[in-house]
Amino acid sequence: MLKRFIRYYKPYKKIFVLDMLASLSVSIIAIVYPIITREMLNDLIPNKKFDLIIIFGIVLLLAYLLKMGLNYFIQYYGHMMGVSMQADMRLDLFKHIQLLPFSFFDDHETGKIMTRMTSDLFDICELAHHGPENIIISFFTLGLSFAYLLTINVPLSLIVFTIIPILVYIATKIRGSYTSARRRTRIANSIISGQLQTSISGVRVTKAFTNDEKEIEKFEEGNQEFQKASKDSYKAMAQYHSSTAFVIDIFNVVVLVAGGIFLYSGQINFADYSAFVVSISLFITPINRLIGFMEQFQNGVTGFERFCEIMDIEVEKDSENATQLDNVQGKITFENVSYGYSEDSEVLKGVSLTINPGQKFALVGPSGGGKTTICHLIPRFYEIMEGKIFIDDKEIREVTRESLRRNVGIVQQDVFLFNDTIKNNILYGKLDASDQEVIDAAKRANIHDYIETLAEGYDTQIGERGVKLSGGQKQRLSIARVFLKNPAILILDEATSALDNATEVMIQQSLDELCQGRTTIVVAHRLSTIKNADEIAVIDKGEIIEQGNHQTLINNDGVYARLYSQQLK
Repeated sequence: MLKRFIRYYKPYKKIFVLDMLASLSVSIIAIVYPIITREMLNDLIPNKKFDLIIIFGIVLLLAYLLKMGLNYFIQYYGHMMGVSMQADMRLDLFKHIQLLPFSFFDDHETGKIMTRMTSDLFDICELAHHGPENIIISFFTLGLSFAYLLTINVPLSLIVFTIIPILVYIATKIRGSYTSARRRTRIANSIISGQLQTSISGVRVTKAFTNDEKEIEKFEEGNQEFQKASKDSYKAMAQYHSSTAFVIDIFNVVVLVAGGIFLYSGQINFADYSAFVVSISLFITPINRLIGFMEQFQNGVTGFERFCEIMDIEVEKDSENATQLDNVQGKITFENVSYGYSEDSEVLKGVSLTINPGQKFALVGPSGGGKTTICHLIPRFYEIMEGKIFIDDKEIREVTRESLRRNVGIVQQDVFLFNDTIKNNILYGKLDASDQEVIDAAKRANIHDYIETLAEGYDTQIGERGVKLSGGQKQRLSIARVFLKNPAILILDEATSALDNATEVMIQQSLDELCQGRTTIVVAHRLSTIKNADEIAVIDKGEIIEQGNHQTLINNDGVYARLYSQQLK
């Protein structure tokens, strides 16, 4: 894991080296004050060398001026290095998430993913900047100050050194409980983020059903879990800080008393004793910094572990010799296809079917029978467990996903629109399309005239998930998007089931035009909308139990005929 972390420093090696050199210089400058103090007390003041006192004072001021500039560089450029690394990690994580299979998003809440891309990466950013500085520079300063203390008085310096193993022992004892508590805090925080995202997205449903109190209760449960995890975390942290602070306080008393005894017995003079006491702060400062750094270190490590957890999830990959799917005619063949969303749940069981080019093929049957699953398997949103699927006699696992999905257009019941303009939402079907192509697509979807009535026309912002549009308008925009994409294969998954009858008739006209010249798969509950389909398959419990055109299935007097009869009543 350390190698993966260090890799993100590589683009910023120059800034990193300069940041370390600046930090080392600040540490060296810090030792100037006790050196000058010792020299003044030992020589300059007793011998009344006032000109050298002034010179030493000027040197000290110049050193502090340089220190100010170096601290500015460390604080600004050091932090910007951390921010740049954070941006690189966030981009890598976003790219990786874009390539993850649908199953990942089935198992992970949006809010939890967002937490890993924000809070976790911020802690990693802080570790990236302060980590090397606090660890390397603190140990350098510790060694430098201890070496200087040895030049003053060796026995007293060895007494000073005894503090280090005591502090290491305390840190080792407490670190395990703190790390565990910190990880629970992270998990609890991501749960809260998930609940918050879900609650805000569903606020209209909450208000419609007057379930505000229920949402507050659910949120409070997550909030209390976060408080409990934080309590354990800060308890361990408090034990650590209070214990180490107590040891340092005792240490100061020991130095004061031992130094006094050494001074009384003549083993050290007053000037050296004074310089030693002043220099002790240089020895204690990096220790205090390392103690304070423990929390930041654990936060950063925990954040990077969670970052790696997602980065280690296998992405969708094309086969080694995958080819482009071009010049698609639209023939689709399923050969004994089986699939389940989990190992113990088989949704499709040995499904075989053939859809000819340009054919309108309908899938009907009870909810949960496997209709939508069939639609999801064609563009490889999920990987089949057994069997094969072909497009124009090409097995879909032998072609690139990009070329496969480029040739498949989907219009669903639940339309997703981006918080952007009408134009940009339509352009999602073909990013390099001209303005005229966008307008033509909107006209074919019967939405152009409405857009023209808007003050900002195609540049109108539609809000999150198209909240400023009606259901029918959102559906027409999604249809316009597919018109612009112009795929060879079209999937209509309950595309009109959420619309009222009047709107459904108008939308159906757009869909009928969209279906022209394409292989079309229609998933429908309203059987009246698929009467004219070339072929109809009845899916139940993952199997095709009936197949034929509308009239054939009616004459068979089977499941389809009963469903159709029930809907006529």
